[in-house]
Amino acid sequence: MQPLYNKSMECLLCKQKSTTKKVRSRFAKVTKYDTDFCPIYTDSSINALYYTIFVCPHCGFSYSEDFSRYFPPATKEVIEEKVSSRWVPQHFSNERSIKDAINTYKLASYCGALKKEKHIILAGIHLRIAWLYRITQNSKQEERFLKFALTEYEASYSTGDFIGTRASEAKILYLAGDISKRIGNDMAAIKYFSLVFERQKNARETSLIQMARDRFQEIKHEQGNHTIAASFNR
Repeated sequence: MQPLYNKSMECLLCKQKSTTKKVRSRFAKVTKYDTDFCPIYTDSSINALYYTIFVCPHCGFSYSEDFSRYFPPATKEVIEEKVSSRWVPQHFSNERSIKDAINTYKLASYCGALKKEKHIILAGIHLRIAWLYRITQNSKQEERFLKFALTEYEASYSTGDFIGTRASEAKILYLAGDISKRIGNDMAAIKYFSLVFERQKNARETSLIQMARDRFQEIKHEQGNHTIAASFNR
């Protein structure tokens, strides 16, 4: 049995059918996760992240299974004008390299923005692009897309568009804190981790709260002063 299999897809935009590759779950074994939930696979050659995005070979519309099937008024026409009319037929339906994977996510990011997809969905796409750049050790591009992800997580939190999705308020706040820490904004990280702590009485995600505490302690240890403790105790 091969790690990859073909999954039939019907494009949300043009409704034409094609196939995309997916990784069989038994082969996608995760050794550990980074603090922002980036999975580290036991076999680096079998990375399920590479196959999250479906790229329609007919019209170019690219999306993940988290995208809504609903298209706000006029967005289909905009996508057809800006993507489909300029689409050079190409296939991402075979085995993907990490470069291929990054390109599919960037296509999905563009299509998602034109479709006016939820901030929480766009945040996840940008975060995964950052993860892929982390694998390639391209720290400049990783930071760039972490910043994009943070902007979208903040927008999702302020608008509440994560409600009804798999993302919780605590997880968004934690990720905003972790990303802030990664891009060098420790004070913003403290703010977000503190918000996670404030909501712990109502949160069932005890492991997430502990992760926030661990990250907070890392900052406190790195700074080695009382400023952070004072900020935390306000």
